Amino acid sequence: MKSLQQDPFVLEDIFKGEKLYSLALSIFLLSGAYILEHLANLYELEYSLRPTSNHVGDIVLDNLPVVDLNLIVIQGALFAIVFGVLFVIFLRPRYILFTLKAIALFIAIRAFFISLTHVGIYPGHVYPGPGVFSAIYTYLNFQTGFFFSGHTGMPFLMALIFWREFRVRTAFLTMSFVFAVGVLFAHSHYSIDVFAAPFMAYGIFEIARYLFPRDYTLLSQAEKGA
Repeated sequence: MKSLQQDPFVLEDIFKGEKLYSLALSIFLLSGAYILEHLANLYELEYSLRPTSNHVGDIVLDNLPVVDLNLIVIQGALFAIVFGVLFVIFLRPRYILFTLKAIALFIAIRAFFISLTHVGIYPGHVYPGPGVFSAIYTYLNFQTGFFFSGHTGMPFLMALIFWREFRVRTAFLTMSFVFAVGVLFAHSHYSIDVFAAPFMAYGIFEIARYLFPRDYTLLSQAEKGA
């Protein structure tokens, strides 16, 4: 069996034939998903300012001290995004098409969920501080969209995509766990947001496999050197 280091599929291959059309569709879906997320965040932000938007009790947060873990929640998350993008593009190009579509699905479904139920921010949570990284994070996430946790769910989704590779899978699962701990101690997510995220990610992964079978089949072909 050939290793992925000997994978004959290279980055240029996604710009050829049907894969180019699939790439265009992936970018279109991802762009649409980000627009939906932004609109959902704006709606959630507006709703959170209403007097009727109150926080709810949480048995986990009620018993956890508030710890400033913005280094993990903000800088760590942005680093993970950059790392993931560079890793897939330059080291696992055959994963680009399915990964883009799965992430687009993740973002769109999360946007739908955060626009449904509106609760206030848990009191005492750690706000993003000043600086460029915090500004980028705030733009991407107004901290008003809770269910479900993107910090926890996104790396878990990546772990599912790369499940065949033990080291990569372990790295993404570790990220998911570290971010879960970070957002809980920072009180920037309710516990249900965090504990439900892996289940949501798994469901999204299975939907992506069903909707985009050709792109997923391309992943399994890595083991055959196709």
